Amino acid sequence: MSKQFEVAVVGAGPAGYHAAIRAAQLGLKTVCIDRWVDASGQAVLGGTCLNVGCIPSKALLDTSHKFSQAQSEFEDLGIMTQGLALDVAQMQRHKDLIVQNLTKGVAGLLKSNGVEVVTGTATLQAGKILQVTDAADQVSTVAAEHIILAPGSSPVDIPACARDDKMIVDSTGALAFDTVPKTLGVIGAGVIGLELGSVWSRLGAKVVLLEAVPTFLPTADKQVSKEALKLFKKQGLDIRLGAKVTGSKIKKSGVEVTYEDGDGTQKLTVDRLIVAVGRQAETKDLIASDAGVVVDDRGLIEVNEVCETTCVGVYAVGDAVRGAMLAHKGMEEGVMVAERIAGGKPQVNYETVPWVIYTHPEIAWVGATEAELSAAETAFKVGVFPLAASGRAMASNETAGLIKVIADAATDRVLGVHMIGAHCSELIAEAVIAMEFGASAEDLGLTMFAHPTLSEGLHEAALAVSGHAIHIAHRKRR
Repeated sequence: MSKQFEVAVVGAGPAGYHAAIRAAQLGLKTVCIDRWVDASGQAVLGGTCLNVGCIPSKALLDTSHKFSQAQSEFEDLGIMTQGLALDVAQMQRHKDLIVQNLTKGVAGLLKSNGVEVVTGTATLQAGKILQVTDAADQVSTVAAEHIILAPGSSPVDIPACARDDKMIVDSTGALAFDTVPKTLGVIGAGVIGLELGSVWSRLGAKVVLLEAVPTFLPTADKQVSKEALKLFKKQGLDIRLGAKVTGSKIKKSGVEVTYEDGDGTQKLTVDRLIVAVGRQAETKDLIASDAGVVVDDRGLIEVNEVCETTCVGVYAVGDAVRGAMLAHKGMEEGVMVAERIAGGKPQVNYETVPWVIYTHPEIAWVGATEAELSAAETAFKVGVFPLAASGRAMASNETAGLIKVIADAATDRVLGVHMIGAHCSELIAEAVIAMEFGASAEDLGLTMFAHPTLSEGLHEAALAVSGHAIHIAHRKRR
């Protein structure tokens, strides 16, 4: 006999556990089903983000940035660092401890909110029945009035570079190196490739990134991506655009990678190779053919604007549906669905989803780019503030980068904000809030920002939209 619930959530990653906790908070009898277990067979919650994604990568990014600063920047500040050394094992232990604390925290939150957790692989059957298979191949069933599918995503593999999880790895393997490779190849110069490449480059590896497309960070604002490419090359990252990888061989000397570029066939030999060409929805074997839920040819579950599938009462959120594969987007979708099940009417505003690349300097943006607005024939005006003119940036020795505000030419409403610089992952929230409330550039310009702060750069960029910025030169106006 099936266990009966009001809400069943498949997946305990950010989208899933947020949905489950909010549903339980709203008084709904809720179960969360997840298949992730550790080497000992114990359930591990939090999904890719907490275990092998957002959290561990940021731990390594932060540690490697501190190490790089100590090597090359501290002396300028009068801090001497003789005898500086790197302990990779301790760095990895620090990362693992953070992951353990957070995954245990998710388990505690689910328990304290009354969510029942079931460990196993779930498959949605007809009639809103979930068939759950545990590690011992024991099968049970769960029935629910409402089902939320939040299976997450996994790294994309490419035939040209078959992983052996030692010399050729995906993003998960790249987080667990026990030594710093002398040379490191990265296939893909997108968000994941840049972040992982930055980590090991700062720690001493010579890093080459091979990107198939001819433009760098094409989804970002062109001015920002141009600035980023210049800064990353200055840091020592060897970024080769228009380089399509066609094959690889594991040899005694390392991994030999073959790729095609504008000059023909090229070869590169590296100690280790990371495949970071994107992620794909983890929907294989998730949905039975007669369940009434449509999955497209990319493996994404088809949903409407409030994440309901073609089967009434079955929802899907996070990386398995249309839109950005971002943890925070999935979190908001999970909460929205739980509240709608309980009778509320919230919606996710997909126009104000922030993006962040956690390199150094960080890259962040929200809203439209100049290219997108031009393609839509929307008239706009732009204000840009270079962080080199920021007193706080100078004091922190963090002057690289800029902040750009794009506003509608007729209404002055903020249409997009784009940043590259220190702490932009935090600064972008100010822009998101402004856009969520429909602010104009003038509204931001009339808002008081604390001095001295990096956030003043957003204030100045907003003022610059109308030529009123104080700390950058303008032509004299009458």
